[in-house]
Amino acid sequence: MYRRDWKRSDRAIIPPMTYAVDADIRVAATLDAGFYRDEAAYAATRERVFARTWQWIGDLGDVAATESFAPRELLPGLVDEPLLLARDAAGALRCMSNVCTHRGNILVHARGRGSHIRCGYHSRRFDLAGRMTFMPEFEDARNFPSRDDDLAQIPFDSWAGHGFVALDPAAPLTAFVGDMAAQMHATPVSEFQHDPARDREYRLDAHWALYVENYLEGLHIPFVHATLARSVDCSSYEDRLFPLSTLQIALAKPGEAAFAKPGEAAFEPAAKSDRRVAALYWWIFPNLMLNFYPWGMSLNLVQPEGIDRTRVSFRSYVRDAALLDRGAGSGLDRVEAEDEAIVQAVQRGVRSRFYRRGRYSPKRERGVHHFHRLLARFLNQD
Repeated sequence: MYRRDWKRSDRAIIPPMTYAVDADIRVAATLDAGFYRDEAAYAATRERVFARTWQWIGDLGDVAATESFAPRELLPGLVDEPLLLARDAAGALRCMSNVCTHRGNILVHARGRGSHIRCGYHSRRFDLAGRMTFMPEFEDARNFPSRDDDLAQIPFDSWAGHGFVALDPAAPLTAFVGDMAAQMHATPVSEFQHDPARDREYRLDAHWALYVENYLEGLHIPFVHATLARSVDCSSYEDRLFPLSTLQIALAKPGEAAFAKPGEAAFEPAAKSDRRVAALYWWIFPNLMLNFYPWGMSLNLVQPEGIDRTRVSFRSYVRDAALLDRGAGSGLDRVEAEDEAIVQAVQRGVRSRFYRRGRYSPKRERGVHHFHRLLARFLNQD
């Protein structure tokens, strides 16, 4: 039995970099504007941040059955890694390279069923565990097959029916999503239904980190999102920081939609369980947003396509369709357009020769400060 696994030594070599953000938000300054302009920093982020963190690769409904498989693309435009999810006859689900080990052909282009994978170029075959099982015209080849002829196994894990991969994980998936999963344990996320009609793909001319920064603070809501500001009580907006994630809590104004059971999730201590919660915004480092509303969950994946180009994928998972388009979870297309406009304006600003770095609001920008601290930590690592 042969199997070739992804190794830490496969990583690209990136020169050391130095970024620093003071731990005390009261005196800290933001990341230097050069971070958003430096191609070397962008390349380092690809290897030190995105290759080392758990990336969402979709819900797993298309590989729910035994002997099923489906392709995935890991961060097209940045990592560009073709992946393959395959569930064998015993029910084991794996993530593997979707590249034939003979001459590099892409193996699978669409979801399918079967007991093996066959390359359409020279008919090399693999079982659903990634082992090469057949190759024509190789009878005279020496030391064949070897582990290098099997498909590389990619670190893979799942949460609530959603798949995640990490090429060179800095920590297990639980280190990234565990706090969110524990806090939301009473919410049946695995039962939410994907609504493809609400899927969206947005592209904007801005650095991916600027989009994340905008998400991580509610300070801009009254000034950028007039309609949203009518649904949520900005004065009571709060955030809670976890090692690799952040929770923002928006309370509903009187008469606006709120969770029917505000004490459902463990994020609320008993003393606050009667609060009317409009939305829970979870961010998972570095680029995943899970937004919980009374109707269900909106998932946003921020994907860099260039140093000043970003794609944002929206997916909706519905719990109660009767509550759609009400309260903080309504008008998401409008809110997105407003966010894109302001983030693209900031992108133009950080290129200015007169801007270097700013300061944080200790009350309203703790999430941005946390994000910058994590970026600096990952970028400075060996």
